Amino acid sequence: MSNKSNASKFYKIEDGKLVRTHRVCPKCAPSVFLADHYDRWSCGKCGYTIFKRKGKKGAATVARRRRTRTPRKRTKST
Repeated sequence: MSNKSNASKFYKIEDGKLVRTHRVCPKCAPSVFLADHYDRWSCGKCGYTIFKRKGKKGAATVARRRRTRTPRKRTKST
């Protein structure tokens, strides 16, 4: 089985122009699409996430970046 995705689900042609059907990551290149989850859109490359708002239709979305954890400081046990 191939790991390549079907490109036809990411693009469509309207009035002779190529239109993207999925959102693209604003931090990565325009060729990186955001994965569509039930409550968010997320980039698999950089971790950029846009949460979908519940409630009114057409409401704004909230964007958040993935934070990297700082390593814990080790302490000596006595």
